[in-house]
Amino acid sequence: MIPAYNEESRLPATLDKVCAYLQASDFQRWEVLVVDDGSRDGTAAVAESASRRWPQVKLLRNPGNRGKGYSVRHGMTKAAGDWVLFTDADLSAPIEELGKLIEAVERQGVHVAIGSRALNRSLIGVHQSPFRETAGRFFNLMVQLLTGLRIWDTQCGFKLFRNDAAREVFSRLRLERFGFDVEALFIARSRGFRIAEVPVRWNHVDGTKVNMFRDSADMFLDLVRIRWHQLRGLYR
Repeated sequence: MIPAYNEESRLPATLDKVCAYLQASDFQRWEVLVVDDGSRDGTAAVAESASRRWPQVKLLRNPGNRGKGYSVRHGMTKAAGDWVLFTDADLSAPIEELGKLIEAVERQGVHVAIGSRALNRSLIGVHQSPFRETAGRFFNLMVQLLTGLRIWDTQCGFKLFRNDAAREVFSRLRLERFGFDVEALFIARSRGFRIAEVPVRWNHVDGTKVNMFRDSADMFLDLVRIRWHQLRGLYR
């Protein structure tokens, strides 16, 4: 599942790589959902064009621009496979790293496996700016302090959920922007789903939609919102 907002330029190569990888894999059945978040460019047309080459590619449309969290919730609750991966349109974590997540769920018997940049930083090929990396580490410390999650990288956009876990978790999601990763993992833990954090290869790709000042402030507020939603019983 790929959330996409104004990804006309990157999406063609991404879909070719993902579909070629899945076609060559041992999966008997697979699909690729592209969730268009009200893009103003040709993102939807790219997905529709890819579906003519790869019938497994399906386009979902949001009702306007709702945010990455809304897009991921939309796709994860509509996916049909036994396991559901969401990955960023820039493939900053290469699709080949999916094998590591699958190995983790098979070996550890978990319901969720998430890619992590923090567990082995030698796997990072192209780093973010020092400011972004420092801000990310500070945010993770706040995540652990305010939510109790013992996860070292909640924000890597490469997460695999068993389908029943995905539907139970993402149907309860409240946040629609970039704090949704923490909320999804918080809900997963509260619902008793086991989570494995797996080191993956990762490369920073220019073109991020995250504004370091506006979105970072909102993400910190999202941590408070998560606790407030929990106290109000909204995740039950």
